[in-house]
Amino acid sequence: MKISFYPLLAICFVALLWSCGSNNDVPVAKEPQMLKLTAPIILNTDSTVIELSDYLRFPNQIDSLNVDPSLSATISPDSIQMVIRPIDRDFPKISVLKLWSKGFSYSLVLEKTTKLHFRFTFDPKNKRYKRVQIKGQMNDWNPSEGYMYEKDGKWHIDFHLFPGRYQYKMMTDGKEMCDHNNPDSVYNNAGGYNSLLTVGNLNSSGLPNLYTKENNGRKVLIGLKNKADSVFVLWQNHLLDHKFWNKDTSGISIEIPKKSKDFDRSFIRVWAYNNAGISNEILIPVRDGKVLTDASKLNRSDKEAMVMYFLMVDRFKDGNPENDHPVKDSEIDPKVNYMGGDIAGITKEIEEGYFTNLGINTLWISPITQNPLGGYAEFPAPHRKFSGYHGYWPITLTTVDNRFGTSDEMHKMVSEAHGKGINVILDFVSHHVHQEYPVLKAHPDWITAVDLPGKRKNIRLFDEYRLTTWFDIFLPTFDLTKPEVAQMVSDSAIFWIKEYKLDGFRHDAAKHVPESFWRMLTMKLNQQVVVPDGRELYQIGETFGSRELTGSYINPGMLDAQFEFNLYWDARAAFAMDNTSFRDLNYSLQQSFSYFGEHNLMGNITGNQDMPRVISYASGALSFTEDASDAGWKRDIEVKDTIGYRKLASLMAFNMTIPGIPVIYYGDEFGMPGAGDPDNRRMMKFDNLNRNQQFLKSITAKLARLRNQNLALTYGDFTTLKVTDKIYVYLRSYFDKAVIVVFNKEKSARKFEFNIPDRFSKDTFTAQFGTKFNLENGKISLTLEANSFEIFTN
Repeated sequence: MKISFYPLLAICFVALLWSCGSNNDVPVAKEPQMLKLTAPIILNTDSTVIELSDYLRFPNQIDSLNVDPSLSATISPDSIQMVIRPIDRDFPKISVLKLWSKGFSYSLVLEKTTKLHFRFTFDPKNKRYKRVQIKGQMNDWNPSEGYMYEKDGKWHIDFHLFPGRYQYKMMTDGKEMCDHNNPDSVYNNAGGYNSLLTVGNLNSSGLPNLYTKENNGRKVLIGLKNKADSVFVLWQNHLLDHKFWNKDTSGISIEIPKKSKDFDRSFIRVWAYNNAGISNEILIPVRDGKVLTDASKLNRSDKEAMVMYFLMVDRFKDGNPENDHPVKDSEIDPKVNYMGGDIAGITKEIEEGYFTNLGINTLWISPITQNPLGGYAEFPAPHRKFSGYHGYWPITLTTVDNRFGTSDEMHKMVSEAHGKGINVILDFVSHHVHQEYPVLKAHPDWITAVDLPGKRKNIRLFDEYRLTTWFDIFLPTFDLTKPEVAQMVSDSAIFWIKEYKLDGFRHDAAKHVPESFWRMLTMKLNQQVVVPDGRELYQIGETFGSRELTGSYINPGMLDAQFEFNLYWDARAAFAMDNTSFRDLNYSLQQSFSYFGEHNLMGNITGNQDMPRVISYASGALSFTEDASDAGWKRDIEVKDTIGYRKLASLMAFNMTIPGIPVIYYGDEFGMPGAGDPDNRRMMKFDNLNRNQQFLKSITAKLARLRNQNLALTYGDFTTLKVTDKIYVYLRSYFDKAVIVVFNKEKSARKFEFNIPDRFSKDTFTAQFGTKFNLENGKISLTLEANSFEIFTN
């Protein structure tokens, strides 16, 4: 169905533009409507509301649009929203919304939801309850979203869920328990078990599978396994018609548009579908009109090629002792006081090549805004007193904390980083300020209420009051639904980007900030930085919650990515624990792809400032069943068993070889131990590393170099070749380049074999970490040491 606002003018102009243009070219506006690649928009079976500013710079300049005949599209009179509704409930699994603006066309891929209506029933077995709730991954563990109704002696609740496995617990009259009706359960990584609910068909064997097969620079061939009823090929955000591509028995042949010569970097994307569902996504980078095949041509603007390092400024390196000013308060334990790390220390390590030698091309630094000079006691028991050494208690939003350095030192640090080809991402706090923030005296109404009915405090009620809760009694939450507050905070954020030429943000507590704020901030960044300066920015958020909630903040008009905590927890369990299965990790990774795409920009972490160090779990120094933060206060946590280094190395190898952005938490490159916060924030160690630490650090550097030098690890397709409880093998491939990653989590060496695709069966492979192997008749056989990995490259 086509809806036109200026139909004759728009249609005639578009027709003239195409007819007069050269063959196999795509008209591109000098001032395009879309600045970033757009991921598929999920369409509900009833109606879908699209915020047009998430995708278009000038929504009021839409001339006309076109959708599949089974759909209708309506734009609001103010051009803020579009509503898409199905005319026929059996609308295509993939279709395209085509927009025209000033005679130029743009395409948005639409993907039919796979959500299913699911009625969950709980049988109380003749027990009487006044209230029954369910909390789990289907409702972000929020029992207030899980009230069930009683009918015929049983309790029920209706959900609309994507096919998948959902962990959950029952709440009966306020008491938490597993579901006694369900024999399926899973270890929860915290010393207990959750019930496990499976929804829908999880068999993906019949889906179309696409892979990059051949290229000669201007033309590419996409391989296809299983049939495809429909194929969609895009260059940038422009749907390519059959002048550019053809499907036959050899695959999908694509000619790159000539207009791509005008772009230093552009992309070809491909999807397909059949009755079984939707294929994986193909992403092919194009440089100056040809397929990019040389990794040395990548630069720090290529987001998919980032290797990120997160450091806490106060805990990294003391480069200028003159600004060391710990809080003088005997109630503050030294481990939560300032230790002297500063911006000058970061600069020294940049200059001396620490990050370059490690293979890092992106730094994420903790907040550097001014924090209070004194200490404050936390609201929950035992009411310990802390300083603001971490930077998350801002009393100003635009000045550098005097204990971290000066504005001049910040300028120098960023300049030195850029000179080494390193991005700098700043951690920015939009959600809250410290009570000493002076603006609150003039505007006490700029914050949310902390007092709740019944004398409760709205403190750390992260799910129940997600958008208003305070993190502590002295950390009031901004009411960012008020335009004047959102304008002020977003202007403060933009100050840092413009003043210091930073390359983006890590956004603290993203899910606790309304979506309207992220839209405002990103629109301003586009208007004031991205377009006028012609440079890329990267924004990544922190959200603890379901993948559906996490993904709701990701689109061109809000955030580029978030940290993939769900995948991290499953990877941590797979590599740190002996009684877990690689099957669960592979399932989690596939779920990640289904929510965020096979070529996502999600952050794949080794850890962070809020979680215990992985090596402490992996070495047995810390138990998954204990309170990790409490353990750090009561005893010294070191590496108990050196097997922890091998397990952490495997996690590092996993993060470095899957799609997404690998993120190393400072010290994890060599296995620095630590319990929960604050023990996981020890002072960085540069010298006197023991043999095992040196070994792990060298492996980390080699893994980063492999990623930096092989396009299969940045833009490659992903294929699982073998997965059992203890063995995991997958392939990343980019045309003729193949990287095969193999893990063994057995406690002893394991001999096994696996098949590789026919197109690589005659290639010569190298084991990057020295494992002996045999390749014969398309099958690799090897013996892999306990708790180890190997990477094969052709």
